[in-house]
Amino acid sequence: MSEPTSSAPAASLASVSVVFPAYQEEAFLETAVRSVVEGLREEGRRFEVIIVENGSKDATRAVAERLAETFAEVQARSIPTANYGLALRDGLLAASNELVVNFDVDLFDLGFLREASQRMSVPGGPDVIVASKRGAGADDRRHWTRKVVTGVFSTLLRFGFGLQVSDTHGMKALRREPARDIGRVCLFGTDLFDTELILRMERSGYRSDEIGVTIEETRPARTPILSRVLRSVRGLATLWFALRREKRSEFRGS
Repeated sequence: MSEPTSSAPAASLASVSVVFPAYQEEAFLETAVRSVVEGLREEGRRFEVIIVENGSKDATRAVAERLAETFAEVQARSIPTANYGLALRDGLLAASNELVVNFDVDLFDLGFLREASQRMSVPGGPDVIVASKRGAGADDRRHWTRKVVTGVFSTLLRFGFGLQVSDTHGMKALRREPARDIGRVCLFGTDLFDTELILRMERSGYRSDEIGVTIEETRPARTPILSRVLRSVRGLATLWFALRREKRSEFRGS
C-alpha cells in the first residue's frame, strides 16, 4: 500500500468514489478503510468510500456501519447474497463522484489511485485503467500457483475475447458515467462482473489502459486453486456464448 504524497492543488484533483466489496472481512476492513480515508484526506481530494457488505456471517456489517458513523465520507451498504460481482455493481451504481475506484479489503493502493486519476484527467485519456499483475512495471509476488491462474485467465481473455488490457480482476479505476451505464446491462456477478464490464466498455469504444503494480499476498487464498480455475473457465465459456448471442441478435436486427 502506498502513502499519498501529491502536491497538486485540491481543486485539480478529480473527485473519487472508492468501492470496497466486503465479505467476511471483520478482521481487515477497519484497517483498510481507515488507511484510505486518512490518505485521501491528506490529498485534499473530494471523495467517498462505499463499503458493500455481501452475505457475511461474521461482524463485517457491524464494522462497516461503525466506520460510517465514524467517518463522514464512508457509506455502508449491504446486500443479502455473498456475491463479489453484485457487491461491486451495487457500489458502482451508488457512486456519486467523477471516478470510481475498486479496491479489495486486502489489496488497495493509493499510489495506483493517484496515477490512474492523473492519466484519466488528460484530454482523451483512458476511461478505465486496471492494475496489472502482468504488464510493464508489474511485480507479482504471489505464490506461483496464483500466477498460473492469472496467466490462464488473461490468455483466455486476450485470445478468446480480444481484451486489450492484461487483467480485469483486482484494483481498477473507471469513469463513473460510462461504467455505470454499462454496469446496468451486465449479466453476470460473482467472479465475472468486472470482466464483463471491462469487455463491454472496450467493445463500446471506451479507452482502456493499465498500470503495473506490486502484488503481495497478505493472507491465503480463500478458495482452492483448482476449483477457482474450473469456475473461471466455466464462467468465461458462459460469458463468451452470451456475448456471441448478443452480437448475432444485433447483426440480424441491423
